[in-house]
Amino acid sequence: MQHFFAVIDIEYVDPYPWTVIPPRSSDLGPFEEWDDIGSWCREEAEDLWADRELDPGPNGIDFVARSLERCAEAFSPPGTDHWLFLHRDHPTDLPLPVFAAIGPASGPREGTLRALTLADDPNATKPPVVTPFQSERLGEGLSVFRYVRQEGFSQPLACLRYAWQVEEPGADIVIWTATEDVARLHQATADLEHLARSLAVYDP
Repeated sequence: MQHFFAVIDIEYVDPYPWTVIPPRSSDLGPFEEWDDIGSWCREEAEDLWADRELDPGPNGIDFVARSLERCAEAFSPPGTDHWLFLHRDHPTDLPLPVFAAIGPASGPREGTLRALTLADDPNATKPPVVTPFQSERLGEGLSVFRYVRQEGFSQPLACLRYAWQVEEPGADIVIWTATEDVARLHQATADLEHLARSLAVYDP
């Protein structure tokens, strides 16, 4: 999605189940590419244990810091212009990656939302579940859940997408995640819905 200068605003709750990694593209205004992602991940790991008032033991901080760094490099390498949200209930859980991107409004609302959510995906194993999704901050959007075949694998991917078109500042917003672990996705559903309702965009 082509970038333009608009920023995601996040409504935090405590305890917050998400680690938020902003865009790592050097030309996105307030979010400069990090000089030392390893140090940032270690600080975030320390905060995760402290915020949950848990004892990390001798190796817990190092383990979580390495996990965060691997996720950052795999899902949000330098130059990317999307947001990355890593969901976990416990610091040592395998994070579920969720992505969010903003771009200029690209066409009529209904068609754009169906395109962004892949509501008519011909590769879905069964008809996608398409549901209107209301957010106080972004208005009415679309939520789509679908299963997609993976070439060479028997287990399909469970995919969930949300999308909105916002008149001001004239933006399309999409959130998406995909995993083979359907139970993990269902476990995170309430937090995903809260995240989708907590996001807003503004033109700084």
